[in-house]
Parts: sequence; structure tokens; C-alpha cells
Amino acid sequence: MSTPARILIVDDEESIRFSLEDLLARDGYDILAVESGERALASIANQQFDLALLDLKLGGIGGMEVLAAFREQAIDTAVIVLTAHGSLETAINALRHGAHDYLLKPCDVVTLRESVRAALKKRECERRQRALLHQVEESLTASLEGIRAAAVSGLSREEPPAPRAAPNAPASLEWGGLRVDLAQRMVTLAGHVLELTRTEFDLLAHLVRRAPNVVSAQELVMEVQGYECEGFEAGEIVRHLVHRLRQKARTGAGHSDLIRTVRGVGYAIAGLSRPDPARNPVHDEKADHITEP
Repeated sequence: MSTPARILIVDDEESIRFSLEDLLARDGYDILAVESGERALASIANQQFDLALLDLKLGGIGGMEVLAAFREQAIDTAVIVLTAHGSLETAINALRHGAHDYLLKPCDVVTLRESVRAALKKRECERRQRALLHQVEESLTASLEGIRAAAVSGLSREEPPAPRAAPNAPASLEWGGLRVDLAQRMVTLAGHVLELTRTEFDLLAHLVRRAPNVVSAQELVMEVQGYECEGFEAGEIVRHLVHRLRQKARTGAGHSDLIRTVRGVGYAIAGLSRPDPARNPVHDEKADHITEP
């Protein structure tokens, strides 16, 4: 028997929260209902959801900020926006920020149920596509590495061995509770080994090399994939990689803040704590005062 889809309801009106929770629970879904954007962000950081029903008009942290957090921290979660004060502009803005649907309150039961079913179905299709693309990426990477190794082996029989790395080149990089072993291509976070793909390892290693600086998505794609691309394309590529790294950090070491997003700029490594500059070969004191805009 399959596990029921987990749904987060975010609405500051108690009667609406209760109605939605009762309706969807009777349909067999696993429901968590919260009354504020702050509670929603805390829930996203600690739990995984298949779908969210999100009110835009919230006290404190607004619905659009919560929607942005979903796109950065929980990219697999489908989001349906619910609002009593809709406009064409807010609808377009919500859809541009990744919302699956935009419904006006009061919404009839049939429309809501159909939207929920469609969103969950679309989410599952997208997850399968991403998994397939990930498998293709890893297969191509393994093939290229095999070709490269064969070429290097052939050259080594005809040419003298390449010079060894400089003695002062770091064998590992550290930032707080994060350690990147470059020689063995192994990452540990708070003492826990993270099982990373080649692409994930290279992206994380580059962020640690540049710590605490903020690195653009385009620079990360160039470093990890070896080619230039437009900002939007780079953002989509890196967003998925960062999402996978955050998931692995959360499940492998119980740490969900491994990488922070600086909106409109890029990404930076967070680590667990401030490292000792004397022990960190990649520390840059000039960048200590970077803040998010």
C-alpha cells in the first residue's frame, strides 16, 4: 500500500484551515495545518511535503516569501496558491515563482480536489524525469571519465609522468563542521559521510574553496559542467543540484542549512560554525562581512 501524500496547509483563518484539513484528510492525505508564514518556514526546514496549499495574505512573513522558500528549499513540493484578494498581477507573479495553480476563495470542493490531484500527478512525473536525467548525467560522466582514464593511461606509456602537485596544495578543505577530502573525493558533515555524485561533490568543493564568498550560478556551472550558459539556465541547473545537496545533508547529518541562497546573486556555503582561520586554507578575511541583500 502506497504512502499517502503529505500536504501542508498554510492559512491564518482557523475556519478555512479546519475545513481544508478535514476535507483532505477524508480523501486520505496526511495533513499538517499551520497559521503563519513563520510556522510554514519552520515546517519546510524540518519536514518534506508533496504539496502545499498556501494563502498569500498572511500576517508577518507573506505567502510570496513562503513560495520563494519552497522553490529554494523544497523544489519537489507542488504549491497551490489560495487567496481571497486575487488579481491578474498576483496570479502571474505566483505562477512565475513556481506555483502549480492559483485558486480564489471561496473555492468549491470539486475544483480544489481536481487541482490537488493534478498537482500531485504532475509532481510525480517531474520527479521521475529528474531522476532519469540524473541517471543519464551520471552515466555520461562515468563514460567520459573512463575515456579520459584510458587516454591518460595510453599517454603515460609514451610520455614521462606528470609532475606531482605542489607540496603546499591542500589535500582537503574545511569550513566549520564540513570537510571536503579532495584526494579521496569524500565529504563529511559533522562527522557524517555524505554520499555525493561527482557533480554534487565538485559543486560543494567549489563553494568551500570560495567560502565565505557568494558564488553565482553561472560560475558554478562553468566550474562543475565546464561550459557557459545564460543566467536562467544556470539558475535552473544549480537549483536542482543545491536541492539534492540540502536533502543529503538533512538526511545524512540532520543539517538543513548547508548552503544558503542569496537571492539575485548566487549561493554560499554555510557550514555548522565559524572555522578557525588559521586552520582553513580557503578562508578570506576580506569577505567576512558579506550579507544578503
